Amino acid sequence: MAPRPTSPFPAGRTIALAHRGGAALQANLGRENTVAAFAEAVRLGYRYLETDVHTTSDHTLVAFHDDVLDRVTDARGTVAELPWSEVSQARIGGEPVPTLDELLETFPEAVFNIDIKAAGAVEPLLRTLARHDALGRVCVGSFSGRRLRHFRRLSGGRVATSAAPDEVAALRFARSRVAGPAVALQVPVERVVAGRRVPIVTPGLLRRAHATGRQVHVWTVDDPAQMHALLDLGVDGLVSDAIDTLKRVLTDRGCWE
Repeated sequence: MAPRPTSPFPAGRTIALAHRGGAALQANLGRENTVAAFAEAVRLGYRYLETDVHTTSDHTLVAFHDDVLDRVTDARGTVAELPWSEVSQARIGGEPVPTLDELLETFPEAVFNIDIKAAGAVEPLLRTLARHDALGRVCVGSFSGRRLRHFRRLSGGRVATSAAPDEVAALRFARSRVAGPAVALQVPVERVVAGRRVPIVTPGLLRRAHATGRQVHVWTVDDPAQMHALLDLGVDGLVSDAIDTLKRVLTDRGCWE
C-alpha cells in the first residue's frame, strides 16, 4: 500500500471548516463559494475552507458546487459545456464565479478542502495545485471513488485525500481498519439506506478511524446542540455553513484557534 500523505490537519486541534465559505453567514447569503464569501470566513478567523471544483468546456478549473449555473447565479447552463468567457460573466449575488487559481492566490495561508465534482476536473486540479506549490495545503475528496482513485494515482501520494465512500463503508459496516491512504474521513451524521436512516458517525467508527491515525470530520452541521454532541462524541472537526455559530461553540468550549 502507498504511504499516507502528510495531513494538513494538525492532531490535537478541532478543525473548523467553512463550507463554501460559510453559506449561512448573514454576510454570505446568496453568494456561496465566492472570493467575498471566503474572505468573510477568513475575517472570522477560519483557516480551513471547503470548496468544490468543476471545469469549463475550455478546461478552466472553477470553484463551484453545482454542475449547472442555474441555482445560484444569474445565468443558465451546464458548466462543463460552457467556455470560461461565459461562466466568468455569471454572478452569484453580484460576485463572479472564482477559479481555483484565484482562491489559492487570494488566500495563501488557507488550507483548502476540495471536492472533485466532475471527472474532467481531476487532471486540471493536480496541475493547478502544483502550479501554486499548494500540494501540501489541501485535502482532496470526492463522492466518486473512481475520481478519487484517479487523482491519487496521478498525484503519486503527494496530496492528502479523504476517504472514498467505499472506504468509509468498510470502516463503518465491515469494521475494517483499512481506509486506503486517506488522512481523514469526512462524513455526514447519517445516511438514508433502503428508506431508513442509518447513523454513520458512531463510537465504533471513531475508534477505528483514530486507531489508524485518521481524523473524522462531519458535515454539514449548523445546529449548536448537534455541534456540541458531536464534539462530545469525539469527532475531530466540523464542516458548517453557519460559521459564526460554529465559532461561538468552539470558543465556548475553549478550542477555537
